[in-house]
Amino acid sequence: MPGSVWDLKPWWCQPWSILLTGVSIVSGSWVLLHLWWITAGVLAVIAAWWLLFLVLMPAAWKESQAGGSGN
Repeated sequence: MPGSVWDLKPWWCQPWSILLTGVSIVSGSWVLLHLWWITAGVLAVIAAWWLLFLVLMPAAWKESQAGGSGN
């Protein structure tokens, strides 16, 4: 049994790559457009993506491995 959900994921779906991609997209938005309101919108989408893949998905996986009482 893997120690964490990240042991099951390829290199491009690891926490470091998710964070690096998000920071690059937000930074790129600012560098290219210099519009704070677009960059803020991009940041909101990236933050939701981070929440889903870096917080909620690993927590759900951990609960399922522990025999969670969801049913």
